[in-house]
Amino acid sequence: MSGSDHTLFHRIAEPASARIRLRLVELGLEPRIDFQNAETDGKDELARLGGSVTPALWDGRALTVGEAAVAQKLAVMRPERDDGW
Repeated sequence: MSGSDHTLFHRIAEPASARIRLRLVELGLEPRIDFQNAETDGKDELARLGGSVTPALWDGRALTVGEAAVAQKLAVMRPERDDGW
């Protein structure tokens, strides 16, 4: 995984994952998120974290699973600022 502070485990063809990816972009959060495909590169890491359902968001401490729960978590996150504050 990258140096991002959150990891989104998603599936390309899954409608719920697509809606979460779109929401991330709308909120300007994509620079803070490491996108991991749960069918390929992110499969083993998601399993190691105890998950299998997507979308799932890892914040370094807890895995938030399911579209509604991930959307709720995204709603309180702030976009990364260009000015360093």
